[in-house]
Amino acid sequence: MKIYDISMNINHYMPVYKNKLDKRPNLIVNKDFPADKVHESRICMDMHTGTHFDAPLHMIEGGDTIENYDINKAISKCKVLDMTNVNEKITVDDLKNKDIKSGEFILLKTKNSFDEVFNLEFIYLEMSGAEYLKEKSVIGVGIDSLGIERAQENHETHKILLNNNITILEGLRLKDIEEGEYTLFAAPLKIDRAEAAPARALLLKED
Repeated sequence: MKIYDISMNINHYMPVYKNKLDKRPNLIVNKDFPADKVHESRICMDMHTGTHFDAPLHMIEGGDTIENYDINKAISKCKVLDMTNVNEKITVDDLKNKDIKSGEFILLKTKNSFDEVFNLEFIYLEMSGAEYLKEKSVIGVGIDSLGIERAQENHETHKILLNNNITILEGLRLKDIEEGEYTLFAAPLKIDRAEAAPARALLLKED
């Protein structure tokens, strides 16, 4: 069995959304050798930095929070779709010829996975694509950008998915992952009343 780590490394100089300074993580050392007998540190970071899950509250007033994430989705059948030929946005036309089944967690591999810095023109999932995935009854959608949508004033993509109990996983690294079927192991940190949370995401592939 092959295990692929599809998570972003967390550090101060990592790509962050729109290169905003307040989204850069800070690892602060509280105790260190030789002055102390232990090494201890703490981290300050935005919930939407790096590989992370969005909860409904992120875009829906009064929406559910991340500690109520359905843990049954943490280990699930998954399909990676190669969308590296797509420019600007993923629409229904890009998805309808793909073999998407009910109950799958869909991961969208795009040109984003080959960016080493944040790209303001990142590829995103357009609302018609989100509607199509809703109709296919997927349980989750992941993408290799720090946002599943871009330049949508009313956040239609987020709302279509989150209003229909479809999990959103952002900030994946899929550069070395081929299109196909996998098992996804991924879960957000269990943080009370939060609208999002960091995650470690892994793919398993049978030999």
